[in-house]
Amino acid sequence: MRKVIFSLLLGGTLCAPLLAQDPADQREQNQRARIRQGVKSGELTRNETRLLRKKEARIRILERKAESDGAISRKEALKLNRFLARSSRDIRKQKNDKQDRN
Repeated sequence: MRKVIFSLLLGGTLCAPLLAQDPADQREQNQRARIRQGVKSGELTRNETRLLRKKEARIRILERKAESDGAISRKEALKLNRFLARSSRDIRKQKNDKQDRN
């Protein structure tokens, strides 16, 4: 019985960080992966890549600023979501604009 309880507690503590991940963090990771894929495939030019990465860095700064008081308010979450949506749209536009990396 002790082994079962210990296994459940250990499993719960190992999985807790995975369950606690913020959806915005996952979205940011997905967007960074999309940018990397665009660079790898040649769909993004150097200048497009630089600008998209700059936007992603601004979003990370905004997120850190929002979290600085310990929690993200609803207003801050909406603003962050709006920036993430805009960034996602920009990534899609740049990848599909028929400009290739030379």
